Amino acid sequence: MSQSAPHIVFKGTLQRAGPAGYIVLPFDPKEVFGKVRAPVKVTLNGYTFRTTVAAMGGPPCIGIRTSYREAAGLEGGEKVEVRVALDDEPRVVTPPADLVKALKAAPPAWDRWRELSFTHQREHAEAVEGAKKPETRARRVASAVAMVGKMKPKVAQKAR
Repeated sequence: MSQSAPHIVFKGTLQRAGPAGYIVLPFDPKEVFGKVRAPVKVTLNGYTFRTTVAAMGGPPCIGIRTSYREAAGLEGGEKVEVRVALDDEPRVVTPPADLVKALKAAPPAWDRWRELSFTHQREHAEAVEGAKKPETRARRVASAVAMVGKMKPKVAQKAR
């Protein structure tokens, strides 16, 4: 992250939403970061993660996956110091080698993979990497290849 990236530090309360959670932002992210759904780096209790500001009809907030909440040592209901900084670094996922091999072996899956958002690539990669048994991993690779391979190609938007 560049030293000049805008950031805000505030005290927020971790709200639970099932096993995951969220923290409502007490500021307008569009004014601070230039857009509402800005890519950000969030630090809670010394644990930093990358995400995007969520804006789904209510106030803008930071969604906190269960793995992030647990890594920060939080349960929910705590008032914590929150640092939110604009994430101006490229978002790149390095998929596991077996997933890459399977995607490339099933045209047009590799092309569709490269069109996926950072979040979708990360979710597929984490699912494969999180498998404890080889047969589970193989099944997750096959599932990802099938899902990605069925996607329609993104159509280049016409200039207006």
